[in-house]
Amino acid sequence: MADVRSLPVPEGLEGERVDAALARLFGLSRSRAADIIAAGDVLLDGKTVAKSDRVHGGGWLEVTLPPPPAPPRPVAEPVPGMTILYEDEDIVVISKPVGVAAHPTVGWTGPTVLGGLLSAGHTVATSGAAERQGIVHRLDANTTGAMVVAKSEIAYSRLKRAFKERRVEKRYHALVQGHPDPFRGTIDAPIDRHPSGDGRFAVVAGGRPSITHYDTMEAFRAASLLEIDLETGRTHQIRVHMAAIRHPCVGDLMYGADPTLAERLGVRRQWLHAVKLGFEHPTTGERVEFEAPYPEDLVRSLERVAAES
Repeated sequence: MADVRSLPVPEGLEGERVDAALARLFGLSRSRAADIIAAGDVLLDGKTVAKSDRVHGGGWLEVTLPPPPAPPRPVAEPVPGMTILYEDEDIVVISKPVGVAAHPTVGWTGPTVLGGLLSAGHTVATSGAAERQGIVHRLDANTTGAMVVAKSEIAYSRLKRAFKERRVEKRYHALVQGHPDPFRGTIDAPIDRHPSGDGRFAVVAGGRPSITHYDTMEAFRAASLLEIDLETGRTHQIRVHMAAIRHPCVGDLMYGADPTLAERLGVRRQWLHAVKLGFEHPTTGERVEFEAPYPEDLVRSLERVAAES
């Protein structure tokens, strides 16, 4: 059922494009806002508008929001390259390959961790939304490495709480452009959706608290290999924070990486790998740690950047 909203334009949005204003007011992407406008479902002071029109503070908006699309359900399908690092009755820890999302989302047509587990006969917890049952944390589709999925309901609830309370050790390796100064440091900067509404995230005043610790493992001529520990787990956190200090992950074109360097090193995605995951086992209480080796594409690019130095 459509959702009709009527509200005044906040003074703070004075002069914004209509599509940008809708994106900010309702948490939409700019493209979805543009589709709603094109359908004639947005009135400003009683008149239809174009997406590039400007709003004025105090103007009256009437917006008919279409119902959100139904979330896709996991489909059991093999995921080549996904390996099991550990499994018991409560958890399964995998090494996620590149190009695999954690769970189905609207618009994603590629393979998923859940689909791969179901295809291989693994059970997952039924807690959580239908499209992401058993998922207690996520890695970006093009970020590789260690990821845990809950198999039992008690594991799901306890691991969700552990991640929320920052009791999980999440260690990453990232190859970033240039040489961070200082070589070791902490980035404490809030993150939220980028104001453009184009799917990126950014350091934004008033965003969610986000803390990243980094340490330089090795400095090459054109790049640095960092070890990164996360206190928080925001979407794209490492990618956003490294871009914010002007040292984006090599190959991360979404966040301003140099395409020439990426091409030279043979990097086809952001150079970012979840190398280690440590937490208290949800049922035994024992401290467990898992490590995922680098995949071949990251190994090859490291060899190239070292050869240039």
